[in-house]
Amino acid sequence: MFEIGRIFRNEGLSRKHNPEFTMLEAYQAYGDYEQMMELVQSLVCHVAENVLGTLHLEHKDPAGKVMKTINLTPPWKRAKYKDLVREKAGADWFEVSPAQRRQRAHDLGAEMSKDYEDFEVTGAVFEKLIEPTLIQPTFVTHLPKELVPLAKLSPDDPTTVEVFECCINGQEIAPAYTEENNPLEQRERLEHQAGGEQQKLDEDFLVALEHGMPPAGGMGLGIDRLCMMLLGQENIRDVILFPQLKPK
Repeated sequence: MFEIGRIFRNEGLSRKHNPEFTMLEAYQAYGDYEQMMELVQSLVCHVAENVLGTLHLEHKDPAGKVMKTINLTPPWKRAKYKDLVREKAGADWFEVSPAQRRQRAHDLGAEMSKDYEDFEVTGAVFEKLIEPTLIQPTFVTHLPKELVPLAKLSPDDPTTVEVFECCINGQEIAPAYTEENNPLEQRERLEHQAGGEQQKLDEDFLVALEHGMPPAGGMGLGIDRLCMMLLGQENIRDVILFPQLKPK
């Protein structure tokens, strides 16, 4: 089951972000995050081969000089979130105290506010030091459960979930995961996310889960970021059909 829709979010503008964008969302009954990896990989390769005729994408500067080449040839690299963080922020990152992590993140130049929770501090390090370096296709797997409350827990590490972020060209283009279909576990995690504010709970969704939902895999593919990568554009406003804030 899939849908291509226009998404609106109350977020700021940047080179990679626009409040209005287009997304392909897909769900597969009795699927999981592994099958979503195969789906994303095959979809992107199919588009590249049929539109551009190649899996080797050259990004050029205005003078025509090749600045980087992206190789989409399968299979794409897979790497666990924690392993990537350890490589950049220290092998003992997850063993030191939260206060030490925050100080180290600050020293590394991560952008964060004072009210960030511990998992958000690690996320800030990932966004600052790791994601921009993932030029070649990479599936970053097994993110902390706090980051993706709708995903199923990993059986081998219950602090993480069965999820991936597909990163290409230094930015995420497609998150996906095995959907959490245990209504009790889902309620507990959404209550934690809501912080005690009952009105933030999606009761209709939780009641639907209580009636029964099969195992499923789900993913969202950002069409605009995909176009940025395929066309060698560095600013999302250059690929959106009706961009905002363009000069007259």
